[in-house]
Formats: sequence, structure tokens, C-alpha cells
Amino acid sequence: MFTSSLRRSGGSLIMTIPQAYVEQNMLKAGSLVAVEIAGEELRLKPARKRKTLSELLAATPEGLHRVEGWDEMSQTGSEL
Repeated sequence: MFTSSLRRSGGSLIMTIPQAYVEQNMLKAGSLVAVEIAGEELRLKPARKRKTLSELLAATPEGLHRVEGWDEMSQTGSEL
């Protein structure tokens, strides 16, 4: 367990994040983190940007074959 002291900056308090956590989660200045308040606990985890459909499609290799009958399959979840 690490301990960290709080500093004041304007109307906020600032806490430093241990370097081991920064390296483990590939964080840098400006990285987004998700903060959750659970009773007396403050939970922190990296907040990764979700890719858009167009970004995912752009990364899809050309020439892939579609599964036969794919378009005719019924929904099984919340695809739409």
C-alpha cells in the first residue's frame, strides 16, 4: 500500500499517483482516469477511450471473407 499527501491547488486537493501505478497502466500527463467513490474509498482506474465504429472498421484488414448467412442471422442480444 502506498501513502500520498494531499496538496491544495485553487479550490481542489491534488494527490500524486505512485510511479509504479503510472508505469503499470501506461499513464502520462493528460491521461483520463475513472474515479469511483465507494463509501470511504476512492477507487481509481484508467479510463480508456472507446473506439468508434468507423475507427474499428478502418482497422479491419481488407479481403476478409464474410460468414455465409451472416446477414440473415437473428439478433441474440442488443446488437441494434
